[in-house]
Amino acid sequence: MESNINTTQEQKSGKLLEVQDLRVSFFTPAGEVKAVGGISYDLNYDEVMGIVGESGSGKSVEAYSIIGLLQSPGKVIGGSITFEGQDVLAKTKEEMTDFRGREVAMIFQNPMTCLNPVYTVGNQLIEALRAHDKSISKEDASKRAMEMLELVGINNVAKRMTQYPHEFSGGMRQRVMIAMGLICHPKLLIADEPTTALDVTIQAQILELMKDLQKKTHMGIIFITHNLGVVAEICDKVSVMYAGKIVEQGPVDDIFYRPSHPYTVGLLRSMPRVDAESYERLIPIEGTPVDMLNPPEGCPFAPRCEHCMKICLKQMPPYVEIGEDHRSACWLRVQERKKGEKLGAEGGALDKTAPDTKAEEGTDHE
Repeated sequence: MESNINTTQEQKSGKLLEVQDLRVSFFTPAGEVKAVGGISYDLNYDEVMGIVGESGSGKSVEAYSIIGLLQSPGKVIGGSITFEGQDVLAKTKEEMTDFRGREVAMIFQNPMTCLNPVYTVGNQLIEALRAHDKSISKEDASKRAMEMLELVGINNVAKRMTQYPHEFSGGMRQRVMIAMGLICHPKLLIADEPTTALDVTIQAQILELMKDLQKKTHMGIIFITHNLGVVAEICDKVSVMYAGKIVEQGPVDDIFYRPSHPYTVGLLRSMPRVDAESYERLIPIEGTPVDMLNPPEGCPFAPRCEHCMKICLKQMPPYVEIGEDHRSACWLRVQERKKGEKLGAEGGALDKTAPDTKAEEGTDHE
């Protein structure tokens, strides 16, 4: 089975997905809820990106926009989504049906609500495959389904194919969902908090499984979670979302060891650490999340930020490059950059005047 997957999906380089200035709103009777407010990122082939943030930050909404599962009254009101050079937002309903599963697949948070309780697991896997590959026979589809179940670590597959979802444990159901997502060999897998409903031991097994499958298939993965420990385990880079905006982006090591935005720092401080002293308390982020019906004019995190300045409340900060592929939208970083530029300019001016002074001293000496 490993060779089958490897030959189906060769390792490529370059950009798999590009999201530019994506804006998504929900038009409710109470008003417009700006769920996603102009986010941009790209994902390369063979790369795993984590999207983290608290509940309601717009993580899942932007993922549903990519796969075309945004429910009414939600609507993409601006921006672009490009997948392998194709404009995803311009696709018809029929094209999106073919796009889902064949090119992009999604694993949801609760497998019990995604699996049909009155159909066997085998039937559901076969149906998922034959919906996208009309030419495959039922026998071949059944064989592929059993191979996929073996690949995700399910034993005694012939028996398991005839069983119903309620006969599986939570971890096994999530493995079935992963098998269903990968059965058509997609190039991009979106995992929307796939380990949240599982206990810690099973979480570790599912993460190990996903890392192993990613290495075998070379697919890109967008991993949506609020658990930073999961991000550290599986991701190459991270986008931190707050109130519909990406406040910080960077390689996973930079985000964990050199966080730049106060919200990222707050998330890390509120996370239990193995190396912490026994008496250390977790520090929660004070305040309440933003009302998305009436978002603030400036930085959305400003009302909860301990470093808040007047400009933070009035104007959204620009992105500042902190390091290679690491950027942050924070006025503190803008100020630091300006101070650095000023010191650099002053240092340059001193360097220019220094030789002249020496020349003058030499003339006097003569």
